[in-house]
Parts: sequence; C-alpha cells; structure tokens
Amino acid sequence: MKFTFVTLFPNLIEPYFQDSILKRAVDSNFISYEFYNPRDFTNNKHLKVDKQMVGGGAGMLMTCQPLFDCLDKIKEENEDAYIIFPLAAAKTFKQNDAKRLAKKKNIVFVSGRYEGIDERVIEKYANEVFSIGEFVLTGGELPSLTMSDAISRNVDGVLGNAQSLDVESYENQLLEAPSFAKPEIFQNLSVVKEFLKGNHSKISDLKNQMSICKTKYYRPNKEKR
Repeated sequence: MKFTFVTLFPNLIEPYFQDSILKRAVDSNFISYEFYNPRDFTNNKHLKVDKQMVGGGAGMLMTCQPLFDCLDKIKEENEDAYIIFPLAAAKTFKQNDAKRLAKKKNIVFVSGRYEGIDERVIEKYANEVFSIGEFVLTGGELPSLTMSDAISRNVDGVLGNAQSLDVESYENQLLEAPSFAKPEIFQNLSVVKEFLKGNHSKISDLKNQMSICKTKYYRPNKEKR
C-alpha cells in the first residue's frame, strides 16, 4: 500500500510515519508514502496556488491549474491511483471504509487549505470524498492522516497480531469493551473479577454485554445490524 499526499505542507504529515507502528510498517515495506506539493506545479511566478472566489466570499480558494497538473502527473505515473478528498461537506469516514480501502494499491489524499478547493478539481478527479466529523479544520492534512492511519492498520502485516482487529470498536456495530492491564488492584481499584477466573467463554460473553452497554450509552440511536 502506498499513500500519496498532495499537500502544501508535507512537514505536517511526515513525522507521523516516523515512530511506532507506522514506522515499523514503512521499514518492513508494508506501506510507503510520498508527497506532491501543488506549488511545484503552479504557473504563477510567485508560486501562488490560490485566488479569490468567483461570486465573492471571504478567504481564498485553491485553484484548478496547479492541482489539475499535479493530479494528472500522479495518474500518469500510477494507474492504480485512487484519489480521495477530505472535505467537511462529505459522507463520514467509517471503519468499513478503512477495511475496504486497505485493499487498494495507491491512495492519494488531496489536502485543501484556505477556504478549500475549486469544486471543478473535485468533480474531475475524486474517486471518493470523506469527512471525519461534523466540524471544520484549517486544512485537509489531519483528516488525511486520520484516514491513512485507520487504513494502514487493516493492511496485512502492519499489526503484529492481526487478531486485535477482531475485538476493536465498530466491529459487529459495537464499541469495544473496557480493557484492563496488570496489576489486578491499583489504588484500591480492581479489574472486573470475572476476568480473573480464566473462563474464556464467560469472559467473552461478559465483554460482549459490556460492548452492548457501552454502545447504548455512547451511541443511543445506533442499532446493531
């Protein structure tokens, strides 16, 4: 799996891949990443990539020319490029999307800045658009990182123990049950006693019930499907 980030600020993204699980995944060639900066493709002598919006409005908009040329170059170099735009006005990115997209060979994240991206760029190049929540950020870099992290965890080999994917939140439409680590008692706070008895069938049933309770509490309108 290769992630291609189209961004004006690669330095906001690259450090995330230089530690922990994702660094090991890069070192082991399970995933890779690269950057394209629209400023490298602009025809503007001052390297500007934004202009005022047609019809008025506050702020500046990233323009067509640099992004058209940049994305054409990416598609020319990689026929497997699957282009995603993180947007506030889009469907919500979910765990099933992360699992589905983990099967792609090359995902391209196009990060907007300022007041966003000229809609013609999105209409021409987007394979999918996603929002990560009902809020607005200053740019698309954090959503791109969020999605690339979620996708990476579902790429074969990235996690040391693939079974950990089976008990996570959003599997079977439920939030993950509470977990505990040793010691069994810390500052007079104890783990759930049933977890200490070694009956894995009962522990599994209990965790399922705890998952249902947590889901009902935090997602009261969410039905199990």
